[in-house]
Order: sequence, then structure tokens, then C-alpha cells
Amino acid sequence: MAKLPFASRRWLRDWNPEDEEFWARNGRLTARRNLILSVFAEHIGFSVWSIWSVLVLFMSPEIGLGFQPDEKFLLVVTPTLVGAVLRLPYSYAVTRYGGRNWTVFSATVLLVPTLLALHFVGQPGTPLWVFLLIGAAAGLGGGNFASSMTNITHFYPRRLQGWALGLNAGGGNLGVAVVQVVGLLVIATAGDEHPSYVAAIYLPLIVLAASLAALKMDNIASLRHETGAQWEAARNRHTWWISFLYVGTFGSFIGYSFAFGLVLQNEFDATALQAAGYTFLGPLLGSIFRPLGGWMSDRWGGARVTFWNFLGMAAGTTVLLVASAQHSFALFVAGFTVLFVLSGIGNGSTYKMIPAVFAGLAETAVTSGRDAAAAFVRARRLTGAVIGIAGAVGALGGVAINLAFRAAYETTAGTGEAAFVAFLGFYALCVLITWLTYLRRGVAATAPRQVDREASRV
Repeated sequence: MAKLPFASRRWLRDWNPEDEEFWARNGRLTARRNLILSVFAEHIGFSVWSIWSVLVLFMSPEIGLGFQPDEKFLLVVTPTLVGAVLRLPYSYAVTRYGGRNWTVFSATVLLVPTLLALHFVGQPGTPLWVFLLIGAAAGLGGGNFASSMTNITHFYPRRLQGWALGLNAGGGNLGVAVVQVVGLLVIATAGDEHPSYVAAIYLPLIVLAASLAALKMDNIASLRHETGAQWEAARNRHTWWISFLYVGTFGSFIGYSFAFGLVLQNEFDATALQAAGYTFLGPLLGSIFRPLGGWMSDRWGGARVTFWNFLGMAAGTTVLLVASAQHSFALFVAGFTVLFVLSGIGNGSTYKMIPAVFAGLAETAVTSGRDAAAAFVRARRLTGAVIGIAGAVGALGGVAINLAFRAAYETTAGTGEAAFVAFLGFYALCVLITWLTYLRRGVAATAPRQVDREASRV
């Protein structure tokens, strides 16, 4: 096995959370400890990843950083893109180095973009390309989601994965809201001329996250042998249907989280303090509601929850179009808040579909005469791989949202209506795909009925 500087001999062997006796005896407590520490490390990763959504609010001619709106949108697009691209190798890295080892490493390297931001963001006259490079380095934090989710999937039994994955992802997603609260507090107490304070606050937290992971987390030995799962998952059509749906949910969450403050500044000429005062609310609610999406899917089925959720997101986008046309700040913020809540629920429901779909396919294989143990082992390894793929593809939706806003504000004189129309069309397409692929009566795919049947037994 390849070694990292932080490698250790702390490997869990014969890990079998589906064995109820094993789970009750010592599996549950071990899984909970790893989940808590995984959430903390992922939370810090999300904060570093999204730190530029806060730092751009400080950038003004008063501090010698008078970038144009399209340049600021480019600054928030860059870490989004890098984080999305890194999710696949980060998911693979868990199978190569172990979940604990990779958590320590991936948390520690976040010191690089944070230290660079601390040094440069307060220097007047710093050129845009320097900030773009630092933003790209901040994208390292975006990869932590995929490795964390792939790792935690293997700690929990199938019946609890909706809850565990929702909690892990929701706690990580909260990092977006928290870094925006930090930015708000800095602006409110020290003024909008000290963006470096935001970066300084995260340095000791990064060290703490890496240290706790090194001391208290575990690697799962069986996970190390799943290095070919991503290639196998890439050949399954459900991987790409679910990834497409995740573009609509997580892509919306992360894209809106990064862009919301800039949108308020461009649509309503909001000050840095006013923008920061509202931007944290949406990501906070989206993060809180993500576990609810997992729980709802455990109860009613991920496909059903996802379908109704996209209908709600289409309605919320329609509200934004009305608010933009009427130039109503209150209605605009209310519409965005609804979208954040629904994106959180949809994140949980779409991710719950992954283990349910592949467990359903395993059940079909068993009824066809294949070995049950082998079928469900394969389902588990594919689940971890698809989580990484869907996470990477979904994050690209955040890139698309910020590019759409950038193009809209370049061409339509201070309004994002063109972008909102595009988002509305995409959500309508997601509704159609969810219905045709996973809910329509008599559909040929095996997964639709399996998804809801699996969920009903939880």
C-alpha cells in the first residue's frame, strides 16, 4: 500500500456494519466517533472552499482592490471548478490511503490557501491573477466532501446511510454558512477593510481538524481494495442519471452560496455589510435541511422526494423572476431562501437514491440466481464510487450557476433574469428525468421500484 507522511497502522479489519450483533457491540460507537470527526474536518474544508464568496465582498476601490463584477464572479467560479474536479481523485484516494489517513492529509493542505489568502488579500494593488491562483488552491477544500462521504458510507449499515450521509454532508455544508457568518462579524466589528481577519480565524481550526483526525479516526481495511469501483460505476447508467440530478440540487446549493452576496450587490446595490447580513442564512438553512432530505427519503423513497423537490425549486425560481422584475428585495431574499432549503432537502434525497438504487440492483441480481453476499458487496463498493462521481459532477453545477450569473450581469444591465430563466428550464428537465427514470409506472429500469421498496423497509 502506498504511504503518506501521516500513515499509521490504525486499520479496522473485518468491519461489517450489516451484522446487527457486531453493530450493537462496538460498531455503532466506532462509526459515530468517525462520523463526528469527519463532519468537523469536512466542515472546515467547505469553509476554506467557500471563503472567496466572503472575501470578494470586501474587495472595493477603498482598499485598492476595485475589481469589476464579472471579475469577482470569476474569483468565486475558480475554487468551485477546482473543488469539483478534485472530488473524483479525492474519492479514489480514500480507497488508496485509507479514510483516516486521507482526512489528516486533506485537512493539513488547507493551510496553503488560507495562509496565502491571509498574506495577499489585504495588499492593495494585488493583480487578479494572484487571487485566481489562491482561489484555485482554496478549491482543495471542495474535494474533502467526496472523500468524507465515500469513507462514511462504509461505516454505516444500509438502513442508516440516509441519515448518516445526510448528517455528514449537512455538517460539512454548514461550513459555507459559518464562514459567511465569520465574514459578517469581521465587517460588523472591524469594518470592511480587514479581509485577512477571516482567513486568520481558520488557521488554528485547520490544525485542530487535522490533529483530531490523526488521533481519533480509523481506516477501514476492506475499503482499501475497492480501487476499481469508479471505473465500474462509470459504466452504469444510473451513475449518470443521479449525477445529473445532483447538478440540480448540490450545484444549486454551492452555486447560490458562492454567488448570493454578489447577486445582492448587483441587483440591489447592497453594501458589503448588507450582503453579508443575508448571505449566511440560505446556506445555513440548506445545510440544516439536508439531513431532513435523507430522513424523508428513508421514509418515503429518494426518487419521490427528489421529484417533488424539483417542482418546488422550479416554483422558487419563478418567485425570483417576479421579484427581479418588481425589484422587490424582500421577495427576492424570500425566494432565494426557499431555494436554499429545497436544495438542502434535494441533496439529501438524491444521495439517498444512490445506496437504494444499487441495493435494488443487487436484489434483482439475487433473484436471478447470483450469490447474495457477492451482490451486496458489489452494491456497497459501487455506492461509494458513485458518491464520488456524483459529488464531482454535481459541484460543476455550481460552476455553471456562477458563469450564468457572470454572463447575465455582463449583458443585461444589472439583472440576473436571463440566468433565472435558464435555471427554471433546468429544474423542469430534472423533474422530467426523475419521473421518467425512477417513478413512472411500468418503466423498464429496475431501480425505480427498488428505490422505494428499499426505503420502505428502513
